[in-house]
Amino acid sequence: MNRKKMVKRMGSVALLLMLFLLPRAVTQPYVLHLLVIIGINVVLASSLRFIATSGQLSLAHAGMMSVGAYASTLLVMKLGLSFWVALPLGGLAAMTLAFLVGFPFVRLKGIYFTMVTLFLTEFIRLIAEQWKSLTGGPSGIIAIPRPGAVVIPGLLNADFVSKADFYYLALIIALVTLVILYAIESSRVGTTLLSIQQSDSLAESVGVNSSWLRVLAFAIGCFFAGLAGAFYSHYLSAINPGSFGFLVSIYILIYMVVGGMRKFAGPVIGAIILTIIPELAGGLKEYEPFAFAGILLLVIFFLRGGVVSLAERMTGARKKGVSSA
Repeated sequence: MNRKKMVKRMGSVALLLMLFLLPRAVTQPYVLHLLVIIGINVVLASSLRFIATSGQLSLAHAGMMSVGAYASTLLVMKLGLSFWVALPLGGLAAMTLAFLVGFPFVRLKGIYFTMVTLFLTEFIRLIAEQWKSLTGGPSGIIAIPRPGAVVIPGLLNADFVSKADFYYLALIIALVTLVILYAIESSRVGTTLLSIQQSDSLAESVGVNSSWLRVLAFAIGCFFAGLAGAFYSHYLSAINPGSFGFLVSIYILIYMVVGGMRKFAGPVIGAIILTIIPELAGGLKEYEPFAFAGILLLVIFFLRGGVVSLAERMTGARKKGVSSA
C-alpha cells in the first residue's frame, strides 16, 4: 500500500471517529436536528446521482420519499409492524413502484424522462391528498410512533427519546447507503452504467441491455429515497403530502449539481453545504429558493465541476504557478 492510500485510509478512519464522537461534544438539540437532516439529504442526493450515472435525470425523488414515508407509517400504525421491519419495507415499496413505472418509461430519454418523473412526483402527492381515509388527506398523519428501543446490556441503550439517538441512526443509514452505492459504482455494473451514460447505442452494440440497467439504476436510487422518507416520517412523527412536493425534488437535484455530480463525494458536499446555508441565514430562510437558484447559477457558470472540483482547481493553479516560477 502506497503512502497516498495509507493517508487517505487514515483520514477516513479519523473522520468516522469524529462523526461518532460528535454528539459528545455537540449537545444542543437544534444542532443535532440539523445533523439528522444533513444525513437524510446526503442519502437523497447520493442516490439521485446514482440514477444519473445511467444518463437519466430523475425528479421523482420527492415522490419516492413520500411512498417510503407513508408505507412505513401505515405498516407501523395500521398493521402494528415494528419500525425496524417497516423501515426497509418503505424503501422496497418505493423500489417496487420504480420498477413498475420504470419499464414503460425507460425508452424516454433526456428532458422527456425528467418531465415524466416530475409528473410522477405530483401524481403521488395528489393521491396522498385525495385518499383521505388512508393518508389523512392534506392534514397528513400525526403521532407517528418513534423507533423501538435498541438495548444491548452493557453496551447500548438507544430509546430514541433524544436527538443524539436519531443522529446515530441517520449516520448509520447514510454510511450504509454510501458504502452500497460506492460498491455498485465500483463494480462491473457501475462501469456498464457509465458506458450507457456515454453512449447507450454503442453499449447496446456489444450486448449491453441498457433498458434493463437504466430501470435497475432508477429502482436502486428510489429504494434509498424511500428509505430516507421512512426514516423522516418516524423522526418528525408527522407527515403530510405538502412535505413531498416537486420543490423537494428540485432541491435534491441542486444538492447534487452544486456539490458536483461527476465525483462520488460531490452530492455529499452539496447536501452538507446547502442544508447549513439556509440555517445560517436565519430570517432569510423564506428566500431559500432564490438563494439556491443563485448558487446554482454561480456553479454552472464558474465551477462546472461543482464545489468538489474546487480543490483540484486550486491544486492545479498552485502547480502551474510553481512550474512557471
